[in-house]
Amino acid sequence: MDEAAAVPDGPRAPGGIEDALTAPLIAAVRDLGGYGGLVYLRSRDRRSLVLALVTGVPRSLLRAWWRVPMSGALPMAEAYRRDETLWLPDERVAMVRFPHFTAGLPYSFGSAHQPVRADGEAVGVLVVLRSAARSPMDLDAVEVALRPAERDMEERLGRLTTGRSGSGAYRVEYDDEPVSVRLPTAAVRPVRVGLLDWDLDSDRCTPDDEALALLGIAGADFDGTMAAVEARVSPDDLHELRASRQDALTHGRVRSRHFRVRDESVGGGEISYRPVELWGHLVRDGTGSAGILVGALVDAAGGLTAAEAAERLPDGLFSLDQDGRLTYANRRCEELLGAGREELLGRYPWEVITWLRDPSYEDRYRAAMLSQEQVSFLVRQPTGSWLSFVLYPDVHGLTGRVHPTVPPTGGEAAREAGSSGGPVPGAAAVAPPSGPVAGARAGALYHVVQMASVLTEAVTVQDVCRAVSEQLLPAFGARELALYTVREGRMYLQWESGYPEGFLTQFEGVALDTQLPGVHALTTRLPLFFESPEDLSIAYPGIALDRMHAWSFLPLIASGHPVGSCILGWDAPHRFTPDERSALTALSGLAAQAMERARLYDSESAVARGLQEGLLPHRLPAVEGLRTAGRYLPGTQGMAIGGDWYDVITTGRGVALVIGDVEGHSVGAAAVMGQLRSAVHAFAASERPPQEVITHTNRLLAELESDAFATCCYIELDPRTGRALAVRAGHPPPLLRHPDGHAEPLDLVGGVMLGVQPDSVYPVTALTLAPGSVLALYTDGLVEQPGSDIETGIEEVRRALADTPADSVEHLADRLVRTARRAPERPDDVALLLTAYR
Repeated sequence: MDEAAAVPDGPRAPGGIEDALTAPLIAAVRDLGGYGGLVYLRSRDRRSLVLALVTGVPRSLLRAWWRVPMSGALPMAEAYRRDETLWLPDERVAMVRFPHFTAGLPYSFGSAHQPVRADGEAVGVLVVLRSAARSPMDLDAVEVALRPAERDMEERLGRLTTGRSGSGAYRVEYDDEPVSVRLPTAAVRPVRVGLLDWDLDSDRCTPDDEALALLGIAGADFDGTMAAVEARVSPDDLHELRASRQDALTHGRVRSRHFRVRDESVGGGEISYRPVELWGHLVRDGTGSAGILVGALVDAAGGLTAAEAAERLPDGLFSLDQDGRLTYANRRCEELLGAGREELLGRYPWEVITWLRDPSYEDRYRAAMLSQEQVSFLVRQPTGSWLSFVLYPDVHGLTGRVHPTVPPTGGEAAREAGSSGGPVPGAAAVAPPSGPVAGARAGALYHVVQMASVLTEAVTVQDVCRAVSEQLLPAFGARELALYTVREGRMYLQWESGYPEGFLTQFEGVALDTQLPGVHALTTRLPLFFESPEDLSIAYPGIALDRMHAWSFLPLIASGHPVGSCILGWDAPHRFTPDERSALTALSGLAAQAMERARLYDSESAVARGLQEGLLPHRLPAVEGLRTAGRYLPGTQGMAIGGDWYDVITTGRGVALVIGDVEGHSVGAAAVMGQLRSAVHAFAASERPPQEVITHTNRLLAELESDAFATCCYIELDPRTGRALAVRAGHPPPLLRHPDGHAEPLDLVGGVMLGVQPDSVYPVTALTLAPGSVLALYTDGLVEQPGSDIETGIEEVRRALADTPADSVEHLADRLVRTARRAPERPDDVALLLTAYR
């Protein structure tokens, strides 16, 4: 992949995106009092946010977050979509708002997410990480702290997008790997190094000015002999200096010979010494002479004395760099860990030491680095002895201390071992694995956890397909995805993303004996990986290829039952690591289980909807002088169907307009709805007056002993005169739009809900409709939503009824239903019956 940060259809932007954003990123971390920062930018295909810059935390710890879906339930994605600042002060708030995010990073830290803009539009997100242990901040304070960096980024990106030469506009996009930026460190005393040549034949020395200064010799006073050098060395250390000659002659080099030289810079008249260190290598001229030792004299007054002090401690001390590789270990640490310093340096301790290969140990390091808080834990060695580890992090790495400890008591061990699965600052006791442990990487484990978390909320097949696509494509950098399911021995496409239009048509409905990798992956139940087009063409000669260069074909198997195949494509040759293959295989299993569950759910839902729709009128009768339109909008899924209904019934006196709602969402509620609709239809057709129709229906529902209640509104209208009689049983009031466009709720005297009291009396209200009026009957699902009263919802629908032209009753019905659709949190069904009186 190539960087596309602000590029004019190809060439890289002058200076690079890191040059434009590094300074404001570091400033944002400083201004918020944070310890790390990230900058995400939108991808070229606009599906993902791609991590462009990282500071203060290792790239490796965030590998699972290098690319996140824009539509995902993640804080950086939400900040981008809503184009507003998002503040998560600690892990508790993050868990409530973004459980998927916390599932992947279960550590104690706060994070601020600020949109990054260019030319007035959001192009990415700035993320600042902050210790949760610091003094709390509110959102307003966070926005104030981040505002200078936000403006600086926008100005810099603005200059970048217009192009330095003014020859064309650049797009702010990114598709490369993240760039690590080191946070500034506190100033330290520079290490002084002097150079010298030591002629081992003549014992003469030629030092440079810095070497003379370290020795405390003025240049004019130096006679060029090693005797003059030895005169400056502590008598106790002369052997070390003289042993350097033997080192050079025997081994051809001098490695870290320490000695002390006189230091007259310290006052008081007492003799003071400065520690120095000599390194060098022997150069021979081929004449048989001993040669010249080309050396470096290093001021050891700082670091070397600290290292020597560490060597004297009874505890083991070690240091890890930001990525977790060991940079220092004292001898006691070597003894306790049972591994040599040379073996450990530059490597991950949990990869070198076999009994530390459990992923939980790496997770302790992750917890320390991402929380920037001290982490301690106990480990039992294979020998049965216990070690105590304490990790002290900062933004550049961590220092660790290890020492032997007594075994924890029974209750303490159980409590601590139980906490080991949740790596948070504190202590946890972990026993070593009983056998070889696979080196499971945290990134691969995260993808499995994240996918499982997301799929728990996927209900329908489309939900599952969307979730799989949004997770797999960004997580693994793939560009194409296709999901097939098997039905009656053939493969059918359920979802595709990224493919050229029409490319997959040739594969639709292929039989299970077709020579195709997606089919073979399903029938053999083994995943297939191809790292180049040549590999795929050799395995399947003549297979149609598009622009991709690597593929994975994953079987979808649920409880031993073949469900389908998942195909991923990469637009560049791709090497599939063992971890990646394992993660993709595990994720395909999760997807298969979710897909099978969703298919069953969709089947049940289709049966339920068919039942419900069968109980509603297929078409409304044509009545002279009236135009009617009915709408039904399901608010639930699966077998949780509602009992909303509407009907138009012709009677001897005109036409009856009916709407009702049975309480509850179940097949039983739908069955009661069907019985009530039939009863109302029968009573109305027998030309009973409206009051009797509702009274008899109420008595019938009470006699059914179904424990169900219902609301209903019944209006009998004479189309010739516009006169109407209305009865309301616990139902929301109808809305009437007058010919002049004014709309209002009708004040109908109401009775109790149907089924509550068998002998209830229902008053009748008389009204007259003027030509050009529109009457709206609806169920409460149209006007109710959580957190708001029903009057507010009625007013919203009333305004929509008044503001929408009534030329077409069908268009008006669609407009009112869209009012409900704008509030996706409304869980109830919606029934609507509109009647226009001409």
